[in-house]
Amino acid sequence: MRYFVIISTIGLFLFLGSCQKPNYLVLIDKGKSVYQIVISEESSLVEKRAALELQAILEQISGVKLDIISDKTPPSECEIIVGNTNRKELSEIIPEIEQLNEDGFIIKTIGEKLLIVGGNDKGTLYGVYSFLEDFLDCRKYSAKVTIIPTKEKIVINRMDVKQEPVFQFRELHMPDARMDSAYRHWHKLDFKKGKNEWGMFVHTFDDLVPVEKYFKSNPEYFTYLNVQRIPDGQLCLSNPEVFEIVVAGLKERMLEKPEALYWSVSQNDTYKACECENCRMEYAKYGGYSGAMIHFVNKVAVEFPDKVISTLAYQYTRSAPENIKPADNVNIMFCSIECNRSRPLSTDSLSNSFRKDTEDWCQLTDNIFMWDYVVQFRNLLSTFPNLRVLQPNIQYFRDHGIQMMFQQGSGGLVSEFVELRTYIISKLLWNPDADVDAIIDDFVYGYYGPAGKYIREYIDKMHDALEKSGGNLGIYGYPYDGINTYLTPDLINEYEVIFNNAEEIVANSPEFLDRVKTARLPLEFAILDISLRDVNEDLTYFTKEDGKWIIRDDMLKRLDEFTFLAKKAGVTRYWEHGNYPDDYKATVERYVNSSMQNHLAFNKPVTLYTESSEKYPVGGANALTNGLKGINDYHFNWLGFEGPDLIVIIDLEELKEIKSIETDFLQEIKSWVFLPEEVQYYYSADGDDFTLAGSIVNSSPENRENTFIETFKLEFEPIKARYIKVIAKNKGICPDWHPGATYPAWIFCDEVLVW
Repeated sequence: MRYFVIISTIGLFLFLGSCQKPNYLVLIDKGKSVYQIVISEESSLVEKRAALELQAILEQISGVKLDIISDKTPPSECEIIVGNTNRKELSEIIPEIEQLNEDGFIIKTIGEKLLIVGGNDKGTLYGVYSFLEDFLDCRKYSAKVTIIPTKEKIVINRMDVKQEPVFQFRELHMPDARMDSAYRHWHKLDFKKGKNEWGMFVHTFDDLVPVEKYFKSNPEYFTYLNVQRIPDGQLCLSNPEVFEIVVAGLKERMLEKPEALYWSVSQNDTYKACECENCRMEYAKYGGYSGAMIHFVNKVAVEFPDKVISTLAYQYTRSAPENIKPADNVNIMFCSIECNRSRPLSTDSLSNSFRKDTEDWCQLTDNIFMWDYVVQFRNLLSTFPNLRVLQPNIQYFRDHGIQMMFQQGSGGLVSEFVELRTYIISKLLWNPDADVDAIIDDFVYGYYGPAGKYIREYIDKMHDALEKSGGNLGIYGYPYDGINTYLTPDLINEYEVIFNNAEEIVANSPEFLDRVKTARLPLEFAILDISLRDVNEDLTYFTKEDGKWIIRDDMLKRLDEFTFLAKKAGVTRYWEHGNYPDDYKATVERYVNSSMQNHLAFNKPVTLYTESSEKYPVGGANALTNGLKGINDYHFNWLGFEGPDLIVIIDLEELKEIKSIETDFLQEIKSWVFLPEEVQYYYSADGDDFTLAGSIVNSSPENRENTFIETFKLEFEPIKARYIKVIAKNKGICPDWHPGATYPAWIFCDEVLVW
């Protein structure tokens, strides 16, 4: 009997050993599979999409198409359960599912079954994409580039994975994330315009109280500024009739879109708050402009207790109010537009006031929608080394309990490293603690192939240079801003070598080569744009031969090639508000053809009798005779005067026969830049006694909008002179109708040409 027991025990041990489950599942092997995908007959469209996506990509990987079956069919041992079904394995983890945050998911093996289930329908879809990416090495680097590896055998380890988003709302305003739903779903991003939750979205004052409808009959509804009401400012929030119109307008819109939860009642995209006596009393009572805004929006929110009324904490309303806090159904869109992007918001001394505002708002409410900025908006193709601050900034918002994230990028426009930056931010919005270095490596080696190591070298070198220099990075900057930090002439040369190596290593791989050339566009833009300043013999459009300045053909060819490649890469604008590739090319060509003219005052000594502004340095007085003309942007080669007249004397160094004098001036009234009221030209033989040669009175309207250049040219009978005096009469103060009234007006001059 004892013998039998021993034998039986050994037999039992051998039996158990043979049935022990391996620590992996074989989903597909050599063109065959025993697995089926199970969904509920009541599955939502999103869960059905999740099952179909899983089926399609598994087939792309292995060539095997798994059947999708209903949970009404009898269960089998080997199943992939997608979403909420009646399978008993799912019932075992119901408590875990019920505890999931919105959009969270569980990927779990139970027995021979694989479960992918979300806390909501999107969670299930997100779980499928995470399974494909994390365990099957699939990638979606961009809307156009998806990497699906091919495998004969699909084996997965047993797993118990749970993921939940930190932020309940995650939107990224970039081309792929904005316009491609497949990309958004893969990377677990939201899209407000694709949701029914938003009725109106930011800068809505003009929509709710249209200037065209009300200003003529009721100017008192609008901003009072500088002794008058103006149409292009904000609303007069202390006016009770404005409140009634806003409420009536919202009621009408809500009837048209009853499903929408969020409705924006927010300032126009400008400054110019109302300064009437009643409004100023509210500013004093509630701690400033934001206090009056919250007081107004709170009253609106009372009228719509089942809706959320959203408003902006933006520019002049960014600071938190005093003696008032947002109502429970008021959402604050808090904006970081002014902040420096070269260092983390949490530690940058330039962001002290922003941190204070963040903390103050977070003490008042937890209903905050963070509006952050992640690209260079003034020059979308400009080099913009901010990749190292993306994670700490997102973590900063997370640490302050902010739940809704909107990362404003280039919208539908191409910008520097647009695919990479989108990829990084997408990952961080889901998991702010993700390994950013690993994310970047994953992308550059996957997207650029063998050139990835050079792209990574370029990224690191530029970021290292910026950090070492201690320089700043603004979202409305120019390449030249980095001339002493991360875009020095020496560094530019090094960057060019890196890209030359990158292009060489993928020269026989057209797809990778095109991507590398696109990645190089910002460096090319920097070279072309910085060369407008005539920095050195490499960064210039001109060369000197036989004492004369000659346009460099190689630079014009470079401009042509850049324009061609930019358009090929889908670049339609270099700036969010314009600057089209062909227009930029034409502007540069006009600049080149009009600069370095050998006129009589070219490179002659200049004496300024009024002080120019150093806010836009161009080398001081010599900018008026250095041969460099300005383009239609006051940042380039324009000598500026904030308030005073321009008074300058040019020494031609010997008596010359002259017959004309001309100067160009710029007008851009939104930047407080006006043409001079009058330009007077004088001449002298000795530099003491000057004779008026003539004057030109400005004939362009002072309220003419957009940016334009006006030439003030005086022609006269030939005279002998050595000294030329130019006086350009500044307005001094911006006109009463202008938002800058009571503040100094600017004039900008680029060159004094004497013939």
